[in-house]
Amino acid sequence: MISIIIPAYNQADKLVKCLDSIKKQTFDNYEIIVVNDGSRDDTAAVAQKYKNIFGLKFTYIDQENQGPCATRNRGGAAAKGELIIFCDADVVMRPEMLSKMKETLALHSEASYVYSSFYWDWKLFKLWPFDAEKLKQMPYIMTTSLMRREHFPGFDIKIKKFNDWDVWLTMLEQGHVGVWIDEPLFRVTGSGFQTMSSWVPSFAYKLLPFLPSVKKYKKAMAIVKEKHGL
Repeated sequence: MISIIIPAYNQADKLVKCLDSIKKQTFDNYEIIVVNDGSRDDTAAVAQKYKNIFGLKFTYIDQENQGPCATRNRGGAAAKGELIIFCDADVVMRPEMLSKMKETLALHSEASYVYSSFYWDWKLFKLWPFDAEKLKQMPYIMTTSLMRREHFPGFDIKIKKFNDWDVWLTMLEQGHVGVWIDEPLFRVTGSGFQTMSSWVPSFAYKLLPFLPSVKKYKKAMAIVKEKHGL
């Protein structure tokens, strides 16, 4: 079974689209765990509506605001599936996403997780095959990746940005690697709990180092690199 963990914070409208995309999945052996991180919008009402639709497949957890890492960890602790995927509320899955990820992971026993290319609104992030050395240099694998639950190390609540990169680096240090699907299997529809909450064109990091967003990006990268001795 796949446990789909959705951390939600003030994104009720996007949560609807996310849950609708799960309802259309060709693979249906899953559970959904929505963790409401102290939202002030209609997230609770949306969750109740879909609990009526999904029935026993749906678990809703309500908590005071604790931030994305603690919220994901809360969902991970409740997961019953041997496979888990963290799916932010602003993610819309293609119907075949879960089935293709599960099939790919089954074919690659050496891998602990599978990731795919994706769209960020209109922008295609095509990505590339798993490369440990490149992963040490830069974050390129999204949180929305299917992993073996037994290998999931948990999110470090002290890391405020690039939480997913930190997880993949931790897993790499433990001998766990990933495998890539050369297809965009989902779309991110805007900012949320994702590490890429604001996308900046790649040329900006070299030509516009004075931009506040670039400075924050580099500072956050330095924190993760220092933790992992990179």
